[in-house]
Amino acid sequence: MAGILAWFWNERFWLPHNVTWADLKNTDEATFPQAEDLYVACPLAFCIFMIRLVFERFIARPCALGLKIQANGPQKAQPNAILEKVFTAITKHPDEKRLEGLSKQLDWDVRTIQRWFRQRRNQEKPSTLARFCESMWRFTFYLYIFTYGVRFLKKTTWLWNTRECWYNYPYQPLTVDIHYYYILELSFYLSLLFSQFTDIRRKDFLIMFLHHLATITLITFSYVNNMARVGTLVMCLHDAADVLMEVCRDTGLVQRGTTILNTTLFESWEIVGPYPSWWVFNLLLILLQFLHSFWSYLIVKIACRAISRGKVGKWNPLHVSKDDRSDIESSSDEDNGPPPIQKHYNSTTNGTNKAHGTNGYLSAGAPCPDEH
Repeated sequence: MAGILAWFWNERFWLPHNVTWADLKNTDEATFPQAEDLYVACPLAFCIFMIRLVFERFIARPCALGLKIQANGPQKAQPNAILEKVFTAITKHPDEKRLEGLSKQLDWDVRTIQRWFRQRRNQEKPSTLARFCESMWRFTFYLYIFTYGVRFLKKTTWLWNTRECWYNYPYQPLTVDIHYYYILELSFYLSLLFSQFTDIRRKDFLIMFLHHLATITLITFSYVNNMARVGTLVMCLHDAADVLMEVCRDTGLVQRGTTILNTTLFESWEIVGPYPSWWVFNLLLILLQFLHSFWSYLIVKIACRAISRGKVGKWNPLHVSKDDRSDIESSSDEDNGPPPIQKHYNSTTNGTNKAHGTNGYLSAGAPCPDEH
């Protein structure tokens, strides 16, 4: 184990040339970041998750109900034994051939069956109330941590001159404010990494998971090799965008992110020079920039769609709506359509008995298909 740790913490990877871990040991005159400082982030992440549960239950939920946001989710599909068995045992996305078979089996038109499957899929999705509570928790935390970051950074020199991030690097002492900022940020993103599996699942689940991994790695790397000054700038900028994330995703970060990349790529190269972990740090920053650019594209896409449909003037700031990352399917013109149209077929059409099968795809047993 000692050999593995020695290999992992190789000074030639983590630190600039002619710098050793011994140079960054704490002394009576100065305190430097130590890897073991981050151990407390794991239990703290659990505490943050528990605080979130209490917040959503006793603060976010009453606020949502006060804003008339109801707990009911998407429109439920009407009960139907045959379709339910197809949905649970065969497929949630029937193809054209299966739809035609079910249409003859139930005497429903294909469009109505498609609507039933869409409503049934949406039935398993979270309600508007659940989405509001999740968004309110994240908004509240991001607002708090961003406010803390601004209050702390406005007293520093490197906020106004990014070259200060690299002067005397890596012999820059660790302050209590930087330590608290890093531990809290790391704990929160660790809680997000694991709670993502229980949160509302969106289409960009894997992209968001990659984002959390990259963020946690960046926070850890920048703390261990004492890139804390530029790290605080990245975190504050990240939080500034995340304050508005639940409404419109990260457009500001794309613009200001180029300034951060300028100092980490060019100013640090000029003042400190590259070394192995320097490349890792910058590659992860570029990855985050790419991900936020992708989300900015989605914002523009949603805005253009709203403008083209003439809905901009009807926007309601209290309305929690679907975005391009949501898995909720909708088709308002169909969901509000007429009731199922009965088509009269002989019960043995295509060799299938209406009371005992679904056109050869599934034996539904005794329930009558008209019990819907």
